[in-house]
Amino acid sequence: MKITNNAITGKEISTELATPINALIKFYAAFNNRNISLMEENWLQTNEASMSNPLGGIKREWKNIKEVYKKIFSGNARVYVEFYDYSIHTVEDMFIAVGHERGLLEINDSKIELAIRTSRVYKLHKNQWKQIHHHGSMDNPALLNTYQSTLLKH
Repeated sequence: MKITNNAITGKEISTELATPINALIKFYAAFNNRNISLMEENWLQTNEASMSNPLGGIKREWKNIKEVYKKIFSGNARVYVEFYDYSIHTVEDMFIAVGHERGLLEINDSKIELAIRTSRVYKLHKNQWKQIHHHGSMDNPALLNTYQSTLLKH
């Protein structure tokens, strides 16, 4: 298993080639630029999609997942994350990316450093990698509480 420490931020040059790295670059470009249209392109638009993350709990179906991203993108708080210390596991028409996210939550003059364990599952759909599942967890309970309370009230 190859573990990569070069972070994916969404600023990397990607191509239209359907590769796992390009799918991940596009996800982080969508997230870090608060681009809901690009985020929508990254996810599978069916009821198969699911997400379990520190802010939204478990959400199923894209329409419910989209609401979590809309809340994050439209609030006063800015969230930036990058993916690092990851491995990619590929089988036929699916891949799983397992690693860590580090980042920053900024609101007014406050800055909170983020540390999240992250897994993303993608499915090949019409020759494009589409995210079908995301799971994110925070090990630090105090950080989780601060993250949730900050984003939910802003």
